[in-house]
Amino acid sequence: MKRKKGLRVLQSVLTFLVVFIFAFPFLWMVMASFKTQAQIMSTGQFFSFSPEARNYSSVFQEYDFLRFIWNSFIVAVGSTFFSLLLGLPAAYAVARYHLQKLGLIILVARIVPGITFLIPWFILFSKINLVDTYTSLILSHMLVGLPFIIWIMISFFEALPTEIEESGLIDGCTKHQVFMRIILPISGPGIITSSLLSFIFSWNNFMFSIILAGDKTKTLPIAVFNFMSYSEINWGALMAAACIITLPVLIIALLAQRYVVSGLTGGAVKG
Repeated sequence: MKRKKGLRVLQSVLTFLVVFIFAFPFLWMVMASFKTQAQIMSTGQFFSFSPEARNYSSVFQEYDFLRFIWNSFIVAVGSTFFSLLLGLPAAYAVARYHLQKLGLIILVARIVPGITFLIPWFILFSKINLVDTYTSLILSHMLVGLPFIIWIMISFFEALPTEIEESGLIDGCTKHQVFMRIILPISGPGIITSSLLSFIFSWNNFMFSIILAGDKTKTLPIAVFNFMSYSEINWGALMAAACIITLPVLIIALLAQRYVVSGLTGGAVKG
């Protein structure tokens, strides 16, 4: 009995340590966003400080952060939407018709580092005058989001019993109707999971945006550079900006966590 109690205490302590280690950077970021530059640099004022919202007002008033939020939102939603539009039928075709070669090509596109495509993308978009447009950013973000969605959904579609589709065909549905009216509605957890992960990638993407975005389409990760200069880093405003960038993704993840868990494990067991 004492041994079991001791193991429970040890498990609780280890769990607390792991949670603290992972949560500490986020905690520091939130607290620093309410501090002055001097308070952030002072080790004696880690917890004892008077919070103020000056950093947040500075982010929106001096740096026009609402425009960057809007740009990131358009790019993230656009790339996720078009990745789903192309990725769901592709994943279904690979899963049901055993298109291993196509699946291998998609896997290679997912494995190859995105920076490999960066220069070709820039040359192509500059030739057709698409640099500093939402189109170039959405297409470049789909380079990673589309294979990601396909590979998540392949395992999910493979786990669905074929009897469901056969019953739809017997009732007079075409294959297109079976996919739209039967398969997609019951694939909600997988679609939500892949959409969320694709959205998060696009929302936080830095590499493609720094090359293909300009003044009109600058996204949030690029806008963070506004808080850095040669001589100083505005840590308070930088942490406030980081909190603003993190908040939408955190809210979406909390709301969709039930579907994320079921979506990630949906393809683990067939039948």
